[in-house]
Amino acid sequence: MSWKRSERLMDTIKHYSNFPATGVSLRQMVQFGEKPSTGTLFRASQFLSEELPIRLAHRVQELNELPDGLNEMPSIQRVRDWYAQSFEELVELPRPTLSSEIKERLLKPAKKSGDKNLMSKPTQNPSIKTGQYRSAPTTNGNGNGHSNGNGGGITKEVKGASRRYYAAADDGQDWPPELGAYNTKFADTLEKIKRRHDSVVTTVAQGILEWKRKRQRMQIDHNIQAFLDRFYMSRIGIRMLIGQHIALTDQRSRTDPNYVGIICTKTNVQELAQEAIENARFVCEDHYGLFDAPKVQLVCNPDISFMYVPGHLSHMLFETLKNSLRAVVERHGEDKQEFPVTKVIVAEGKEDITIKISDEGGGIPRSSIPLVWTYMYTTVDQTPSLDPDFNKSDFKAPMAGFGYGLPISRLYARYFGGDLKLISMEGYGTDVYLHLNRLSSSSEPLQ
Repeated sequence: MSWKRSERLMDTIKHYSNFPATGVSLRQMVQFGEKPSTGTLFRASQFLSEELPIRLAHRVQELNELPDGLNEMPSIQRVRDWYAQSFEELVELPRPTLSSEIKERLLKPAKKSGDKNLMSKPTQNPSIKTGQYRSAPTTNGNGNGHSNGNGGGITKEVKGASRRYYAAADDGQDWPPELGAYNTKFADTLEKIKRRHDSVVTTVAQGILEWKRKRQRMQIDHNIQAFLDRFYMSRIGIRMLIGQHIALTDQRSRTDPNYVGIICTKTNVQELAQEAIENARFVCEDHYGLFDAPKVQLVCNPDISFMYVPGHLSHMLFETLKNSLRAVVERHGEDKQEFPVTKVIVAEGKEDITIKISDEGGGIPRSSIPLVWTYMYTTVDQTPSLDPDFNKSDFKAPMAGFGYGLPISRLYARYFGGDLKLISMEGYGTDVYLHLNRLSSSSEPLQ
């Protein structure tokens, strides 16, 4: 039976969309440790059961209010319904009935919780201007990202210190089985939501293509560019929280000491860079039918490691390398026996780890550089069409052609306080600088 949205549901979504999102830092996410307890996981589940509907509601409202007929495109409406359905599943998930004694224990801080220093407030994200990715109005908030409202399941008690993702519970004794059962059921619901949203990026891209063709537009305007930035940044945040929570629930049976959920406390930059180089060269060889793709030289101290999400870093490196190799092949011709070497140089500073990717692919005209960050802008002559049933989980498009690689990669970098910058010499090549914030304390750019 297909899902249908109701007027009552849309009213509830509108109510939730008035509450501001609460940012979470990488350092806060990693405080759960290797094996979080049932009580601590339950506190996190409670936070997400309130936070995720707020974030989903913001996106439903924004998709509904898109200008110039974009909100009427079939693919955009499909994505809106996915978000609305996920919202409904979260707010209707039954919560366990707990005794007053258990409630008190849950609110009591853990005895061995030496987290006062660790739990310092997230710092301002250094790569984001205030309000750049604002997720919702803050009229109902008290200025620090916490809601004062109490409608639709957001209770008055859940504010201040308890309105945060990580809160260690007092684990002096066993927890009742209802808590463990709820944690499992909540994680299963998140798993289902994550799968439903796997193809959101490609489906929104399809919606933009539908709109461009209907309106006969070559480029998208500033308002739609800003919407896509907000929408995709929010999606990164939602998937980060969902993926982290699923992994934390599953992690209780795993033993890798370097991982807390999907975060690696000792992410080795050289290993990930080498893997991204091999993957990008393979895709390049496959796309152009080359025996040997342009070579890539990696200059990196093998001991550089820091706290990060390996999946994010792999994505950014692969996308930027893929762009560089394509530029080199198309600049010098597919028949060339030997191509100029592309260099990847990694430098370690106190605040940032910076990765520079230098190619000799002919560069980009100075007037075109701002367009590089525009969605659906591409230097490929013919933008390929997405199949209506295209259902890939990530934007693993062909070698190039959709104009999503760099804008999405920049959002991944900015999500935890880094950035992605591009400097080009037309007639020679391009340098891409990927800055990664190693302090791990900057908040998500959502408030």
